[in-house]
Amino acid sequence: VRDLRRLIARNNDSPLDNLSLILRGNALCDMKNGDDVYIKLNDGDCLMVAVKPKPPVKDGYDNDDDDEDLKFQLPRSSSPWKRRLYSFLHDKLKLPDIILMVIFTLSLKAWVFIIMWFIFAPVAHRWDLGPLYILATGFCLILFNLGKRQAGDVSAYSIFNEDFQELPGTLNADRLDRDIRAGQF
Repeated sequence: VRDLRRLIARNNDSPLDNLSLILRGNALCDMKNGDDVYIKLNDGDCLMVAVKPKPPVKDGYDNDDDDEDLKFQLPRSSSPWKRRLYSFLHDKLKLPDIILMVIFTLSLKAWVFIIMWFIFAPVAHRWDLGPLYILATGFCLILFNLGKRQAGDVSAYSIFNEDFQELPGTLNADRLDRDIRAGQF
């Protein structure tokens, strides 16, 4: 496909980057999953060549849609099996980008926990422990996502710090009262 695009661009003096080939209603890509794409043209096939128009002149206003930020793309360093799985889920099953983002950003450990949760959920339901199972899940999520403070770090909540030390710039009633009485407010 890449060689065909180059040949057409050279013969028509068209810019290669703005040239798109369409065969049987589908736009042809040069590469898919890091491999070159090959096509076989049969007698009677109609190959359409579309040249993308020049973008409009910028008017100084920021009218860009931020849709590109929402599109998920695998890193180039992804393994071949991940690229094939992504291609299958994105191209064949047409899953939305947000679902693909969730699928590919969770670790293997997280997937094991999710699968185990769904395995044990019917068991908890059968023993009439469904609501308790969901509450326990919520508490576990909260407890396992609590961070660890490094030595010397202070908490944003002064009651957890030595001598109830506050963060600099914290507004409290004592300081406000002192500033008002001293005429500094």
